[in-house]
Amino acid sequence: MAEREFRGNRGPLTTASRFGDLTRPDANVRRMPLEWIGLGLAFVAAVVTNMAYSLEHDAAAALPRLSPRRPLRTVDFLIHDRRWMKAFVAETTGWLMYVAALRLAPLALVQAVTASGMAVLAIATARGHPSRLARRERFAVVLALSGLILLGFSLVGGQPSDRHPPVIGIVVWMAACAGLAVLLIVQPTRFGRAATLGLSAGLLFADGDVSAKLIGYGGPWLLALVPLIIAYGTGTSVLQSAYQRGDALTAAGMATMVTNAVPIMAGFVLFGERLPSGGRAVLQIAAFACLVVSAVALGHQERPQAATPAGPARPAAGKPPSADQRAPRAEPGAGS
Repeated sequence: MAEREFRGNRGPLTTASRFGDLTRPDANVRRMPLEWIGLGLAFVAAVVTNMAYSLEHDAAAALPRLSPRRPLRTVDFLIHDRRWMKAFVAETTGWLMYVAALRLAPLALVQAVTASGMAVLAIATARGHPSRLARRERFAVVLALSGLILLGFSLVGGQPSDRHPPVIGIVVWMAACAGLAVLLIVQPTRFGRAATLGLSAGLLFADGDVSAKLIGYGGPWLLALVPLIIAYGTGTSVLQSAYQRGDALTAAGMATMVTNAVPIMAGFVLFGERLPSGGRAVLQIAAFACLVVSAVALGHQERPQAATPAGPARPAAGKPPSADQRAPRAEPGAGS
């Protein structure tokens, strides 16, 4: 009787109301948060993308000298190289998974997870044998994995939050990144050319990542497709030039570090993403720190000793050097 009166006050207990209760946060049946699915996609995207970076490096290193100042010539060489195109298809697949991750999780968290792809890049560079990695590289891999674990713990019980950014703020942010990228291309620096071009490519990719997040909002934000295409296309061209001037860890490592660090900052500055409170905030800050430091450690690799004295073979005692053993002429565009 009491149960019948209770139902009368609420109205008829329909099938829809029964199943509607299961969608409440306090329901007994709890669904996997979309945020976790998004971060899982981000991790898979990081693995696929960084494996593709390693393959692209091997293909680009065998091509004639590429210059970031001649992007059309660079594109012509790349699209006619079958090895590079296969690697680019793999990279594009990883990028599509990354875009899907942005639809399900906040920008800062997605970028933090993709930063762990640096560990994958290190293992790919070692040809699948971690024992070939230097101590500094192994330390970076451990940091990346630790960051992922800490990030997972920090998300327990949390609620994602982000908002549409101000248009003026987006324009200023993206223009500053693009301007600095162009300056690094045309203005020589005291740093290695591979690291400088990798930094430039990373800034351009960061603009593309922010644009991808904007497109997810739909409506007038779909105009961000234009800077997305320009940023990713130009960044890819610059990164291939960096591959020819250093190893994959130096070029792609620097690019990955910047590509992840800049959008993480944009998430908090422009998109209104908030850190959790209490102990989860400490865990998340520690996770970000581990992942970014891991990318920095791998991105600033020292050149191997064997590559430093690389020069022509010494002639035999008492014999003059042959024409092939004389100092080679400087290649055109080597400093570009």
